[in-house]
Order: sequence, then structure tokens, then C-alpha cells
Amino acid sequence: MTTLTRRESLIAGGLLAVGAMVGWKPVSAAAAAPYQVLVFSKTAGFRHDSIPAGIQAIRDLGTANGFTVTASEDSNVFTGSQLAAFKAVVFLSTTGDILNDTQQAAFEAYINGGGGYVGVHAAADTEYGWPYYGQLVGAWFNSHPAIQQVTARVEDHNHPSTAHLGATWVRTDELYNYSTNPRPNVHVLINLDESTYTGGNMGDHPIAWYHAQGSGRSFYTGFGHTIESYSDAAFRKHLLGGIQYAAGVGSAPPVTQIEGEAFTSQSGVQVAGHNGASGGATLGYIDNGDWAGYSQVSTAGKTTFTARISSAGAGGTIRIRSGSATGPILGSVAVPVTGGWETFQTVSTTLTGSGSGALFLTFSGGSGSLFDVDTFSLS
Repeated sequence: MTTLTRRESLIAGGLLAVGAMVGWKPVSAAAAAPYQVLVFSKTAGFRHDSIPAGIQAIRDLGTANGFTVTASEDSNVFTGSQLAAFKAVVFLSTTGDILNDTQQAAFEAYINGGGGYVGVHAAADTEYGWPYYGQLVGAWFNSHPAIQQVTARVEDHNHPSTAHLGATWVRTDELYNYSTNPRPNVHVLINLDESTYTGGNMGDHPIAWYHAQGSGRSFYTGFGHTIESYSDAAFRKHLLGGIQYAAGVGSAPPVTQIEGEAFTSQSGVQVAGHNGASGGATLGYIDNGDWAGYSQVSTAGKTTFTARISSAGAGGTIRIRSGSATGPILGSVAVPVTGGWETFQTVSTTLTGSGSGALFLTFSGGSGSLFDVDTFSLS
């Protein structure tokens, strides 16, 4: 199978940290007043033949869900006064350098001032020379294998773009590899199981995510290459949820991403330095019976636990507890052997118990070192 080469003009170090908190004060989609969405599909590189189907799908979604759509490929719409009319701007498989400096400044001000951005598929193959856009989209395109079927894993069902999906989502699409892993700077919603297709090269492979940007909101999905995607009911709901989030009318609770090494109490564990880890370090040297406490993290109202882990050891189990290292168990998740201390995967579980106190993580498994915890979130 042939994999396309990396697109030119990638900017080194273009992604910037956007903060741990992602989310906004939610407004019921049903209660929201009618609003306008701009669908922008200008291309200066490869042009996807699915763009017309995508525009029509978003128009249909707007008719059914209370928003009107303006479709344009005219960059001159990117002025402060014109952008102010829209709750969200969808970059629908845009490619290449499509905005000049003045237009970029207007769009940056629009997002930072509370506007919404939705990036679809080749939106990640756009504006490589503009670092702010790299931060906004989350990660730039690197390469892709041929179109094929994949099993995607849904990490978070608390977002309007994923609430309708099961634990996995089997679909056929063109599956991007990205130049960097966006996970440290975004909240990942869906990742690809690279064992279910050929050509993935990221290991931990996010494919859809969201994050706050200034006072605005950003949602990206790597799906949407094929014409068939836009007639698929599950994908249309996924896209609708992303638009509603970006427009500020779909509910997605704030999520806090915590560095594993940010513990405030512990037994046995230490900070371990690793390339590829968020902040360059993990919660490491974990043996059976060790634990870590996080007095700054409340378990009240939390229903989902997600962690980015690695293991060249025995693997094991994380138990999520409330109040103390021997407090009530809210849930547990198995940690597999990933094949290396710098080979990261994501594990997630729904919490079946309810907590009220500070978060404690306890660890169990076989002999010797078990696994490392890079980052985790409660939502």
C-alpha cells in the first residue's frame, strides 16, 4: 500500500498550549435562537470531490436544527463585520494557503472574541504558514494510506458530536496521520485503533477533538473525505454536534486535563521523564499497591475517567477512588502493555460510583514496574 508523502511547508513548533480547561457555559440547542453558519471550502491544493455533498449535508442539518448556512469560497468574507454575522465557521476540506494576513487577523479576532470553528478532514491540510491556525485546528496533516475500513474508539460520550455513538464506530474513510499528536492541547473525543487498518503511524491516534480557543471554541473531525460520509446518519450527527458545540448551543461539560505527575500525595510513585509525554514527564515507577492523590481534583459529579498511559512493564489496573487511597471505588480500568515507556495509548471507563471527595488513583498488577500515567481527565 502506498502512503502519501508529508505535505510541504509544515511549521516546526506551531502548536501552542491552549490551557487545561475546555468547554463553555452550555445553552440548550432546543432553546437557542436561529443562527447563521458560514461553510468555507476554498482550496489552494488538492480539492475533494465530496465538498458539494458536504455543503448540502450541512444545509440539510441547518434546516432541521435551526441554523441557516452561507456557503462561500471567497476569502473576502473574512472581515470583522462580515464574520460577526456567524456563530460558527466550518472549514470544509479546505487546503493550502487560503487567507491573506489581513483576513487571518480578522478570523483570529473572531475566534478569540467568542466565535466558533469547525474543521472537517482536510481543514488540517490548510494554512501551514500560520501558527495560530495550527493551534486552532489542533494538528496538521502528515500523510494518509488508502481509503479503508477502521474501528474508531469513542473516548467521551458527553459531547454532542459523540453522544449517539457506541464504544466503537466502524466506518470507511481516508484516515489521516498527523504531524503531531494533538492530545496535550485538546480534549480527544475519538481515536483510531491502528490494529484494525493498514497505514496508521501514530500509535495513540486521535481523529476527533475539541478545545477552547480564547473566548471561542474549536472542533475538528478527521472524517469526511468520502462523498458517502455525508449521507451517513451517524456521521451527519457527528458533524451536527461539532457545529452546535462551535456555535455555543450544544452542551459539552468542561473537562480538566491533569498531568499524572501533578499529585499532591503519594505512596511509591515518582516523576519519570519521557519523550512524547505531555510536559516531558509522567507519573512513573508504579508498582503493585502504589497510589497517588490529587487534592486539587474533585470527584463530585464525575462520570468518565480517561488516561493516557504507557507500559513496557506488566500492565495492570487503575482504580479511581474518592476521598482517600482506601476510599470508595468509583470505577476501574485495565492498562495494557503498550510495548514501550514512550509508546502511549488511551484507556477510558465510565464511573459506576458517585464521589464527593478528592481524587485518588490506586494501582495494582504483577511484579515490578506496571505502567506510567501521562495525563488523565475526569468529565
